[in-house]
Amino acid sequence: MKLLVTGGAGYVGSVCSTVLLEQGHEVVIVDDLSTGNADAVPAGAEFVEGDIGRIAAEVLGSGAGAPRFDGVLHFGAQSLVGESVEVPEKYWQGNVVTTLALLEAIRTSGTPRLVFSSTAATYGEPDRVPIIEDAPTRPTNPYGASKLAIDHAISSYSRAHGLAAMSLRYFNVAGAYHGAGENRVVETHLIPLVLQVALKQRDHISVFGTDWPTKDGTAVRDYIHVKDLADAHLLALTSARPGEHRIYNLGSGEGFTVREVISACERVTGLPIPAVDAPRRAGDPAVLIASSRRAIDELGWRPQHTDLDEIVSDAWDYLRGLGDRSHTARR
Repeated sequence: MKLLVTGGAGYVGSVCSTVLLEQGHEVVIVDDLSTGNADAVPAGAEFVEGDIGRIAAEVLGSGAGAPRFDGVLHFGAQSLVGESVEVPEKYWQGNVVTTLALLEAIRTSGTPRLVFSSTAATYGEPDRVPIIEDAPTRPTNPYGASKLAIDHAISSYSRAHGLAAMSLRYFNVAGAYHGAGENRVVETHLIPLVLQVALKQRDHISVFGTDWPTKDGTAVRDYIHVKDLADAHLLALTSARPGEHRIYNLGSGEGFTVREVISACERVTGLPIPAVDAPRRAGDPAVLIASSRRAIDELGWRPQHTDLDEIVSDAWDYLRGLGDRSHTARR
């Protein structure tokens, strides 16, 4: 298939593009590089720098003749929860308005398939775990709300225009694959933050809340390896049906506390990682674990990399490699 990947210079988009290329697909990446990195674009992909909301119609075409693309994988987004609270207009514009422009270009070009990068943040604070797709959606921040709004828009386009669409709601993505990993200017995710302490890029890791109702008092999260996530996107592409918008949770189905993640990072790196207890953050749930049963049953997907030490080890190898490449460049 010929596939358009938005946000393909970012973490998840670049890994998914790498896997698509390995499977023999033709990949065109559009990214404005506001948070992505041109070095992350995999060899073999065509790269177009630009805002997908502004150039979607140009890239996808007018609809005259056969569609240029067999499908779109939409990863491009603003994704910092804290920033979304402080600057909500950036998220309504950058996520919702941009995606509406993309949906219009998909409709007018006749592009038949869409896989959307959604998020567990659409659920907010869950009533029960593991979280199923039919759980109430009550996002607690504009980031999650913007993603939920997009899900609603996709549903209406699918019903009205026959679009075959999937939304994949990720939990905590981590790890690396074939030289592609997480390298953000502003890092907010636990595993890379802890590993930055091991690399002496931070003095310590803050543990937000030590009195949660969990085994060691720290919050529990579900970590999914980025390669497993990419595999799910391929299955979603081939399983999407015209006129339907289906939603799937993607996680390992197993939760780890913050202290367990820190311990895993210490085992993998062989280094002590100082941790400092801090107050709870507003809006943080005690436990977030996905039920991926629907994806397993309907897509035939099953995560292959669920060992926490393996996930951490892949992320560690990638981050150390970044440091080695940077040192070589300086020399």
